[in-house]
Amino acid sequence: MNTYETINDVLVHLFNKIWELEEKAIITEEYKDITNNDMHIIEAVGLGNGNTMSSIAKKLNVTAGTLTTSMNRLVRLRYVVRQRSEEDRRVVLISLTEKGERAFRHHADFHAQMTDAVIKALGPEELPVLLKMLSSLSKFFRNYHENS
Repeated sequence: MNTYETINDVLVHLFNKIWELEEKAIITEEYKDITNNDMHIIEAVGLGNGNTMSSIAKKLNVTAGTLTTSMNRLVRLRYVVRQRSEEDRRVVLISLTEKGERAFRHHADFHAQMTDAVIKALGPEELPVLLKMLSSLSKFFRNYHENS
């Protein structure tokens, strides 16, 4: 394989493997009632005083309508709660319950382990190259829909 084909093969395999391994790592016995996608919604809700559906949808690059079904399920399963804002009663804020915060931290731990493994495998002179490559890849994904 030439360099282009090798890079393409590694990227495709890597994305598929990350998704597969992440699901196996984070959907444990405690979290068997949710999906990997649900866990990413929990991640987008984040810790703190709450976010609106539109801000969460924007983080996930989906519409609020698309998010509603999953959010209803996460409310029913007691991972998130909906509350009216004290400042503006028209605004509904989504925040994590204790159960949701545990799931959030469980997911974050997997990401930390993955990141630590990559950093530990590289020397100090290699980290700037990896950072440049990952930044370029991230920019491609962020701008993909705008340019296609």
